[in-house]
Amino acid sequence: MLHTFPAFEIDENQREFRARGRVVRLQPKVFDLLSYLATHRNRVVPKDELLRAVWPGVIVSDGSLQRAISLARSALEDAGVENAIRTFPRQGYRMVVGEGIAKHAAAGVESHRGPTAAQPEGNSIAVLAFLDMSPGRDHEYFSDGIAEELLNLLAKVPQLRVIARTSSFSFKGKDTPVSEIARRLDVAHVLEGSVRRSGDRVRVTAQLIRAADSAHIWSETFERTFDDIFAVQDEIARGVVQQLEIKLLGGPPRVEETDSSAYALYLRARQLQRQHSEAGYVQALELLRQALKIDAHYAPAWDLRASILLNQASKGLVPTEKGYQLAREATGRALASHRDFAPAHGVLGWIALFGDRDFSAAARHYTRALTLAPTDLNILVQAAGLMLFLGRVDQAIAIREFAASRDPANAFSHASLGGAYRCAGRHDDALAAFRRAFALSPGMVSLRSRMGLVLLKLNRLKDALSEAEREPTETLRLLAVATIKHAMGDAAGSDAALARTIGKYEPECAYNIARVLAFRGEADRAFKWLAKAVEYRDPGLAGAAAENDFKNISGDPRWLPFLRRIGAAPGQLAAVRFEVRLPG
Repeated sequence: MLHTFPAFEIDENQREFRARGRVVRLQPKVFDLLSYLATHRNRVVPKDELLRAVWPGVIVSDGSLQRAISLARSALEDAGVENAIRTFPRQGYRMVVGEGIAKHAAAGVESHRGPTAAQPEGNSIAVLAFLDMSPGRDHEYFSDGIAEELLNLLAKVPQLRVIARTSSFSFKGKDTPVSEIARRLDVAHVLEGSVRRSGDRVRVTAQLIRAADSAHIWSETFERTFDDIFAVQDEIARGVVQQLEIKLLGGPPRVEETDSSAYALYLRARQLQRQHSEAGYVQALELLRQALKIDAHYAPAWDLRASILLNQASKGLVPTEKGYQLAREATGRALASHRDFAPAHGVLGWIALFGDRDFSAAARHYTRALTLAPTDLNILVQAAGLMLFLGRVDQAIAIREFAASRDPANAFSHASLGGAYRCAGRHDDALAAFRRAFALSPGMVSLRSRMGLVLLKLNRLKDALSEAEREPTETLRLLAVATIKHAMGDAAGSDAALARTIGKYEPECAYNIARVLAFRGEADRAFKWLAKAVEYRDPGLAGAAAENDFKNISGDPRWLPFLRRIGAAPGQLAAVRFEVRLPG
């Protein structure tokens, strides 16, 4: 059978996958998986069925299936087809590639129109960035903020699949038709709108569009004072829920309210924080100080303050211990005002994991956060990090694959997924994920160095060094170059890069210096620097047990006692109770 699609063909008789006019070599099991999904593309294929079809009579792990799925997705993406294999949590997989033609050429049967592409779930929506229609076009922070608050509000509806902000906002400023946006994001509905603010008056217009025929199924304009902005957001969310005929217990969720002036300061601070620059952090903290002076009980502002402080600490902009302590205090204030504020529980999980290396406490905090907000992708990705450090790599990968599928334009989601693949030894998959992240955000810190280290594992040493040397952050560049040059036999080059790291960045890089030394097989020096990392309270220690570069010293009699000292020995990690259920 020949399966023909607009961008590629799957020829079962010749066992060929053809794209862009050439034959693409695939692993046999990857080809078998693609063929089976193409044959059954009119339905969701359960995981067990796929395992039996692709590996008949053989017992294989879920990891083998996940690897084949990832390689199949990479082949399709190289053919120019994104999101072609869709994951249905706890159900299976389905090929979604537009309308295809199945040709039974070998049997001499005339070609016929195959089944149309699977339609997105009816209760799925993307909230686009609202247009700033203010007279001076100087309130973009406000129009973006309103749209994001609506997105977060709708994401709390369990029956509604909401695309995350990064992906929805990726179309901002582009003249992309709504139907095309919906296709790319795999949603049935799109919410768009505009905000006009003039003095104390605000006009918000919202339109709910059905992607299938671009019909405007609901539209409303709200003319209010600025103080009424929270009621407007509640009304829009209620209108969407009613139009999609979603039945709720207890009504739709409501927005967290505060003084309108404090809210405007908070939105501006959030916009500055997303610059991830030293100046942006400082300015955002000042705006939050002003907001909290107006309303000292506004939990989102305290939570944003905590997140900024953790970012500053992780980048060496404030001392690590000070940053974590201030973040802990801010989170405590957020929860004192709103004990069920899920993001704050997530921040406590982060602090417990990286600041305290208390895996059990981190598990409790993340469990609480996900109980309150099971669809929050930021919390899910962080929880996957805990899973990874506990050695439960398959679960971590499943969570991060889910997050990347829900937020396909989020570079951080793909980078996080690449990190999980790397820990699993799935270096081809890791490289593909890092490249997807790089395509979305070429300036993202660490991507060049991480791609270099993965290329090293793939024995592509020249490519590895080329990538690592283009890493913009000096600390990460030096560490990666030291590792790769050692593998290339350039001892002098490796020593020079490592010496420069030690001379300039000892307190921030003690753990990573130990990692490089372990990779080089220098056990005594590696353990010396691990002790320094403990002394400096290096957050990287949380992932020591999961780091592949420590394998060279894992047989040393000092390794297990060290892991036990930092609470990461196998028995200690196995005792941590932590489960994550992905949203349906």
